[in-house]
Amino acid sequence: MEKSYVSQGQLKSKRMQKMDIKITSSAFEHEGLIPPKYTCDGADISPPLQWEGVPEATMSIALISDDPDAPMGTWVHWVLFNLPADTKELADNIPPDEILPNGARQGISDFGRIGYGGPCPPSGTHRYFFKIYALDTELDLAPGADKSDLLEAMEGHTLGQGQLIGKYKRQ
Repeated sequence: MEKSYVSQGQLKSKRMQKMDIKITSSAFEHEGLIPPKYTCDGADISPPLQWEGVPEATMSIALISDDPDAPMGTWVHWVLFNLPADTKELADNIPPDEILPNGARQGISDFGRIGYGGPCPPSGTHRYFFKIYALDTELDLAPGADKSDLLEAMEGHTLGQGQLIGKYKRQ
């Protein structure tokens, strides 16, 4: 009888396919319009986010928000990582602190600053992706890491993920 061998990467890949995290916001529907309050036309504060379906083995959660429709290529609006695994939501208006009270760390956006930077498209309607990742480890990254640093550190550690898309056009 032949034995079947499955690599750790294949095992994680299979687990990830089964573990879709549902991410929502009380401020806007999936593929709906993001209210101006959460953009450069308003208070420019982060929107409230909620999620469910995080795998049991999760050790930390990461979040990336970006705009793939930006004229110069994908524009990063928010990098957040090492959220405690039992976190189920983020209130609106997360302060632009390097380290949050729960120990989570914020990275640098393409605006060149720590924390959230809201939609501010130069023209037309853009899509804004809020992507959440359940990780099997806490990341050894300093506050101020950028999206590419985070993606590299997460490689091979993602147990599940989900995304919420909002849209915005300047007023």
